[in-house]
Amino acid sequence: MSWQSRTELMFGVEPMQQLHQAHVMVVGLGGVGAYAVEMLCRAGVGEFTLVDGDTVNDSNRNRQLVALTSTVGKLKTDVLAARLRDINPEVKLHLYPEFLRDERTVELLKMAHYDYLVDAIDTLSPKVFMLQQAYLLGIPTVSSMGSGGKLDPAQVKICDIAKSDYCKLARMVRKRLHKLGVRKGITVVFSAEVVPAERVMITEGEQNKKSNVGTVSYMPAIFGCYLASHIIRQLVLPKE
Repeated sequence: MSWQSRTELMFGVEPMQQLHQAHVMVVGLGGVGAYAVEMLCRAGVGEFTLVDGDTVNDSNRNRQLVALTSTVGKLKTDVLAARLRDINPEVKLHLYPEFLRDERTVELLKMAHYDYLVDAIDTLSPKVFMLQQAYLLGIPTVSSMGSGGKLDPAQVKICDIAKSDYCKLARMVRKRLHKLGVRKGITVVFSAEVVPAERVMITEGEQNKKSNVGTVSYMPAIFGCYLASHIIRQLVLPKE
């Protein structure tokens, strides 16, 4: 029996071929992004472009798929690539262990045909720039808003960014995208749960971060599963 027989039972033979032929770009392989990638790989997506310049930190172990005592200090791209190849030895991987800047973002977005882009960046400026560029290039995109500080899975939603509410990151992303002429057309996963101030800590000296937000183990995974679910359903289910 094929390792994908249970998935094929869900969707059928032809949709599985669509998944095998799909190419998904994922930027950000932390708590949310890595779970999204693994769920996509287990569902049968055959090709990935993975982008993240970060290494595994000990503080990642409470929530990140790639974070183990044995992987601390290793590149997240390398750790995740090993997991994906252990799931599907035939998976095609393009690894970019780097933090994207404007010109490089455009270069990578134009480098290949992507069936979907997953935005799991947690830094505002590069996140907004990539979303705008993907929108202009017509790349179907699903973006994660903030999972930090959230506890209630029932408040996680997926919708167009124009309809996202009560999420501080979503509000800031919307505001900047509006200035760039983008008001809708980007799917986001977000939580409407309000984050208490005591769950946020101002930081100094960390690259690309001005604050740390408390995070519980399951919330980034749930966000990642929502991202993967959206892509899988868009790729294999008949369009209404």
